[in-house]
Amino acid sequence: MSVLPLPPAPASSVTPAPPTLPGSLTLPASRAAIMGILNVTPDSFSDGGRYADAPAALARARAMVAAGADLIDVGGESTRPNSTRISADEEWGRIGAIVEALAGDGIVVSVDTLHASTARAAAEAGAAIINDVSGGRWDPQMNDTVAASGCAYVVQHYRALPGMPGESFDYGDDLVGTLVERLSSQVGAARDAGVTADKIVIDPGLGFSLTNDQCWQILSELPRLASCGYPVLIGASRKRFVKALGGDVDTDSAAIAAHSVRAGAWAVRVHDVAATVAAIARKENDVE
Repeated sequence: MSVLPLPPAPASSVTPAPPTLPGSLTLPASRAAIMGILNVTPDSFSDGGRYADAPAALARARAMVAAGADLIDVGGESTRPNSTRISADEEWGRIGAIVEALAGDGIVVSVDTLHASTARAAAEAGAAIINDVSGGRWDPQMNDTVAASGCAYVVQHYRALPGMPGESFDYGDDLVGTLVERLSSQVGAARDAGVTADKIVIDPGLGFSLTNDQCWQILSELPRLASCGYPVLIGASRKRFVKALGGDVDTDSAAIAAHSVRAGAWAVRVHDVAATVAAIARKENDVE
């Protein structure tokens, strides 16, 4: 196993409350949640093309739930560096039937989208969470759409998509403090649009306008984010800064997830659910 460049995380004394979901849907309140990643795309950086057809995607999602995922995050448009933007109609054509089928199974579904019209359609199809990597900055209708939908809302810190103009890595002398200020502005815009506080989750956006070293610094100071008053989602799985370690990417991703949970994250967004469940259990028992 690779040695992660992280200090030991003190156990958080507080279990973050999950966001309020629409209808009768709920998420665990006594432990961190595991969000399984389902990329229904031909070009995602890790598993693009593997689950691009509905039967494969549904089988993958159900397997992740069986392995311990509490919710499934469905994405139809890649945001990897230099990825190709697609229309909202094409995005919904990729994911619509899958969102509807999973929601029909009673699975808590999150939809990873930049497009307000996709968010609206997803909510109508039974999705419970909208996960916008731009945190409401890409589509000016997103905040209003989420507020009207009743869905929970993952507000990710945003400057630009990877590789696009506007990407910047300058955060002054206090990286985490600057991230908190910027996230607070994005959350404020969502609140002004009518999204209630109990619906909001924040995400520092590891790998988005952040260097490898900056990603590690955020993880080492995660309790500062966790003390902001909103549940925190951490998505490190298979990202560039993890691959740079040179070890087994899923083992290292799972170890980062376990560190994040111990440091106060509400949920972790992962590809390998079984490895993550095992790593969190080991960390809870202080077995390294």
